[in-house]
Amino acid sequence: MEAHLAEISATVDPGAHAVLIVDQAGWHMSAKLNVPDNITLLPLPPRSPELNPVENIWQFIRDNWLSNRVFKTYDEIVALCCDAWNNLIDRPWKIMSIGMRDWAHRF
Repeated sequence: MEAHLAEISATVDPGAHAVLIVDQAGWHMSAKLNVPDNITLLPLPPRSPELNPVENIWQFIRDNWLSNRVFKTYDEIVALCCDAWNNLIDRPWKIMSIGMRDWAHRF
């Protein structure tokens, strides 16, 4: 998580500040986490997956490429997950439509 925050921090314009919305996973909220000065973590309320757009992305992947299957091996799981991810990233408009929150774009 610290490496991820460092990458985000490096892309924030000088003098600007980033707010990163995170769920309350332990690695997002650890007291040991070193958060750069130009980033503020904004935790979502507990048990609120409907507020986290990435949850809808995961559901879309499951619904369209990974559900109703029996996986024979771990390698098959990894290969099919990679295929699903690649199918999704070939559809950036789909990612935007799934992740868009009307309430966040009214301002």
